[in-house]
Amino acid sequence: MEEHELIRQAMVGDTTALSQLLQQHYAFVYKYLLKITLNPSQAEDLTQDTMARCIEKIKLYNGTSKFSSWLITIATRLMIDQGRRRLWERKWQKNEQQVTLRQLQWQTAHHTNEAWPDVLDALAAMPRESRIPLILKHYYGYTYEEIGGMLAIAEGTVKSRVHNALKQLRKELK
Repeated sequence: MEEHELIRQAMVGDTTALSQLLQQHYAFVYKYLLKITLNPSQAEDLTQDTMARCIEKIKLYNGTSKFSSWLITIATRLMIDQGRRRLWERKWQKNEQQVTLRQLQWQTAHHTNEAWPDVLDALAAMPRESRIPLILKHYYGYTYEEIGGMLAIAEGTVKSRVHNALKQLRKELK
């Protein structure tokens, strides 16, 4: 069954259709959140929260964006809200990110010849407000307008953050 039909059925209460939609998008949302949080357990929690919010709000999906974009918007906003509530956990998260970063570097160093460990270092050094738009733009291919909608910031702000993040990334990778 095509995605738009699953969405239509889910919106009228078909739990099987909703379940299929969530299963189809779970890994996509998790991988996105892993990239922006650099924390597997946080990404897993946020993915589950995103899916729960989708279940609650499916009737509000208006179809003006792709379903996956809608889920990323929910995921991003949940992540931002969680960050606001967990200021005291910042030190713990930083240590956890360093462990994850070292694990990812070890895995990529042993499985590829690419400079991915260096890219991970540079991304980890970047503030979250720069890392998220950069990943959305250059890894997922979203437009500046779509990213602005997801993050609830102006398109010009997105362009500026992506530009500055790329400049920082190039500087770090020289």
